[in-house]
Amino acid sequence: MKFSRTARSQSGRAARRFRCSSVPGAILTGMTERSDIVATDPDFRVHVVAQAIELFAENGYESTTVEQIAAAAGISRRTFFRQFRAKEDVIFADHESLLEHVSEFLGHSAESSDPWATVCDAAGVVFARFSEHRDLSYRRYQVVQQAEALREREILTGYRYERLFVDYLRPALPHESVLRVVGFAAAVTACHNHLLRGMIKGDADATAEALDQALLEVRRTYGVAPGSARPGDDDEVVVLRYRAGTPVDSITKSLRAQWNQDTPEA
Repeated sequence: MKFSRTARSQSGRAARRFRCSSVPGAILTGMTERSDIVATDPDFRVHVVAQAIELFAENGYESTTVEQIAAAAGISRRTFFRQFRAKEDVIFADHESLLEHVSEFLGHSAESSDPWATVCDAAGVVFARFSEHRDLSYRRYQVVQQAEALREREILTGYRYERLFVDYLRPALPHESVLRVVGFAAAVTACHNHLLRGMIKGDADATAEALDQALLEVRRTYGVAPGSARPGDDDEVVVLRYRAGTPVDSITKSLRAQWNQDTPEA
């Protein structure tokens, strides 16, 4: 059977297209197109983070390359850098999305009748998110301990949550002192981080309920929990009047008698 020159030319181009689609480069191109679609999925970043942390745990953070992460996640190097600025950003990617979520949560609570409680609720949102991905959080914790730069980044990330709390409370409570607001935000953040680390490491007592109780104690300490008094509000001032020249012993005796009368028996 004979083919015309045109038919042979078309056949040759088809064969070349087939051969090209069989080489790794062509497969990577197809994969890149699919990965761009996947990147719009809310779980896409979590998937890449999981793959990256697994590689960090197996090979070490410094020894793992971006190319290895991209290959494990089924994406191209270009797609990786569309989502993350650097390898270090992968480890804290869920923090970035969570910071945005907490910021929106506080923004929608601008008219809250109890801003102190709202901040505690925001801390609970963070705790719940990491509880849902405890295994991933634990593996990341192990990786972070390997590199000083990652540990420093983690500390700075924790401060960013605290900063969000302060920035929310100051306009919401304009008559409160700055130090009081900063102190409250720091206390909430410290309690949250302590229990979060415990939860990640498997402490059965580090639960959401334990966090709620700890933050309630913080609110009580600051006198902003329901039914609690601000520090100093319950201090009584006793004024005693005596004639000039009254002996000190008589004054002391009267004070002791009054004290015993006001103090309930144990």
